[in-house]
Amino acid sequence: MRAETEAEAAVEVELDVPKCVASGQCVMASPEVFDQRDEDGVAILLERHPGADLLDGVREAVAICPAAAIRLVER
Repeated sequence: MRAETEAEAAVEVELDVPKCVASGQCVMASPEVFDQRDEDGVAILLERHPGADLLDGVREAVAICPAAAIRLVER
């Protein structure tokens, strides 16, 4: 596991798993941060505190999630 910088720790991805409809849009937008469970396709969060280089993809995932199950919290 890599060490987080202060800037990365200030951004957190929240995934509301019960709301997920398994569309896979988040994985398409940001495969470094999201994956899907094999058994039902529900999203899995791989990186709770993504680096700055991944934030555009996470923002896209938030915007296109059909269930609004993803939030990006900037502290």
